[in-house]
Amino acid sequence: MKSHLGKKLYSLKESFMHLLKAFVSVNYLRKAKKKKIIDEELQERIMLSVTSVNGCAMCSYAHTKMALDAGLNDQEIRDLLDNKDKENIPDDQLSAIMFATYYADCRSRIDINIWDKIVEEYGYDKALGILGAIRIISVGNIYGIAFGSFISRFKKDKSKRDERTTLFYELMILITLIPFTLIALLLSYVLRLFKIKLI
Repeated sequence: MKSHLGKKLYSLKESFMHLLKAFVSVNYLRKAKKKKIIDEELQERIMLSVTSVNGCAMCSYAHTKMALDAGLNDQEIRDLLDNKDKENIPDDQLSAIMFATYYADCRSRIDINIWDKIVEEYGYDKALGILGAIRIISVGNIYGIAFGSFISRFKKDKSKRDERTTLFYELMILITLIPFTLIALLLSYVLRLFKIKLI
């Protein structure tokens, strides 16, 4: 586990827990979108905010395109990726974006009082949808950083390499993806069966 200029790398244990939480939470986001309480703009603002904390170049690229397609403008996308000015964010989404940044920065270990404030502001279903979006992009960042760093090792331009990682780290994260995914899927099914929420 390393951190470089605020950009995060996650241990194997953390990568598994993020996978498990994402599989549990994917339905939260799906339900919130079905109820139309979370739209594509809010989802992409969350995705870009979390990515700005974790520093995943692959996710930055992919979600910039998705954010443009969702209707965000260039300046807002730049501000979200730089984790800077929040003045372009609609007032009713600002707390969600700040929570997303906080969640990523705290490595998913959040103060229950802060979670309670998000629930109070948005209602339980929307708060769960926000949490689902955060957890899904967190997993994308974990594996996107490892995969992107691994691929960049074979490029001639050494300046594009991620100095935070090692070949060993990248291989361990990528090799464990399949077994971790299978175990996390099974555990998430059991948790959903018994209606256990991972908050």
